[in-house]
Amino acid sequence: MTYQTLKLELAAELATVTLDRPEKRNAISTQMIEDVMSALGQAESSPARVVILTGAGKAFCSGMDLDALKAIATQSPLENLEDSRRFARLLRRIWSYPKPTIAAVNGPAIAGGCGIAAVCDFTLAAPEAKFGYTEVRIGFIPAIVSVFLRRQVGEKAMRDLLLSGRIIEAAEALRLGLITKIVPAGELTAAVKELAATLTAASPTSLLKTKRLLEEFERVEVDRELELAIAENAQIRSTPDFREGLSSFLEKRPPRWSGS
Repeated sequence: MTYQTLKLELAAELATVTLDRPEKRNAISTQMIEDVMSALGQAESSPARVVILTGAGKAFCSGMDLDALKAIATQSPLENLEDSRRFARLLRRIWSYPKPTIAAVNGPAIAGGCGIAAVCDFTLAAPEAKFGYTEVRIGFIPAIVSVFLRRQVGEKAMRDLLLSGRIIEAAEALRLGLITKIVPAGELTAAVKELAATLTAASPTSLLKTKRLLEEFERVEVDRELELAIAENAQIRSTPDFREGLSSFLEKRPPRWSGS
């Protein structure tokens, strides 16, 4: 298949999905979500036993695309709900993917991009990688990512990251448990392949059943929480603070919050 926003490489036991919009810092668009979902499906049906997600250029993924942000202002409530559900389906798909997933974070992973990186089974990062959930800075809500983040770093760290909207360095991300390992500059690809070799040396049946069991532990609660998050993600888009946050972000000026 040919993809508009990514490259898929199937090589022996490895499938590599490279987000490929370097001129936009691999920002998330509707097309990218559809492409990633399709690529994951293709990789699942292939002989590949491990899936790697990474970004082209200097960023892993900078969050939502500016054009997508602009479009939100004109969307109906139903369109906003489907838009929210689309991103939730992507994160849940990665979280429950039957084959091991490795995020190779080559640069900034922000907002939804941080969500994609962190929800993989393993998250390896270059020292220059940065992480953060910046939604509150533009009047948005980090609803969908919160469902998975709480399970990764715990309640207190989640509140810190989501309420402050701050950007953190790779070292702090490692300390919090957001990522698995920091890899020296220039060695990220080799480290990912070494980890993949460890995974492919294990029983594929054991890995599949282990992942299925881990999903089953949390499945009911994750799905319940995602429905709440989807509704909140869609609803906040109709608030004055969101419209002001979006306008100020696009106009590169400080926001003038109304608190509504």
